[in-house]
Amino acid sequence: MDLSGKVIVVTGGAQGIGLAIAQRCAASGAHVAIWDLREDAVTAAIDTVRSDAPQAKVAGFTVNVADMDAVREAAAGTLGAFGRIDGLVNNAGIVADAQLTKMSEEQWDRVIDVNLKGVFNCTRSTVDALISSAGAIVNISSIVGLSGNFGQTNYAAAKAGVLGMTKTWSRELGRKGVRCNAVCPGFISTAIIKDVPQHVMDEMVQKVPQKRLGKPGEIASAVVFLLSDEASYVNGATLEVTGGLTI
Repeated sequence: MDLSGKVIVVTGGAQGIGLAIAQRCAASGAHVAIWDLREDAVTAAIDTVRSDAPQAKVAGFTVNVADMDAVREAAAGTLGAFGRIDGLVNNAGIVADAQLTKMSEEQWDRVIDVNLKGVFNCTRSTVDALISSAGAIVNISSIVGLSGNFGQTNYAAAKAGVLGMTKTWSRELGRKGVRCNAVCPGFISTAIIKDVPQHVMDEMVQKVPQKRLGKPGEIASAVVFLLSDEASYVNGATLEVTGGLTI
């Protein structure tokens, strides 16, 4: 896919799926703005992306996506660095798992603030620039947003909400030239599952027809397609990248 000359913002872009997306965007010709919470991780991610794609311009911004003021500052900084925004990948997310009877209000609020409110904040703060460039939004939801998951009331609610926003924005913004789509990853090999017990991991893999976990780069490939002009008539879609988990 060709993203030559486009400026793409990737939230949560300093690690895991987000870093893979940033790398693939740069390799496809884009300039990339990495937004993430930790300054050291952002700095390391910039170096990684530049080493893989030295022709790309890469900037980083330390930002908590749950904080609207911080997000507005990052959006202004991105426009100052690049002059435009052509794509937004809402990838930043956290987990704080517990069964409903044990889930605290703090766990609920923290996940909703980052995974749902954060998507609103980042999109609201960049939407004018996206309209100006007839850009594209890709929201990273989850298979959990489609099917729910034991112990993830907060995460499932947030990711289902992201799908609802995707459908709404595809209607509102499509007439203004901005496409909005979602990607639902399945079980992907990232740090977010590092503490999952091995027997649980084995059970997860057995549920997947391909009998393996997905790779961050496989999510990145789907995202780059949706950002590219090759997907110019794809709007309001939810693309599952799950190895067939929902079959």
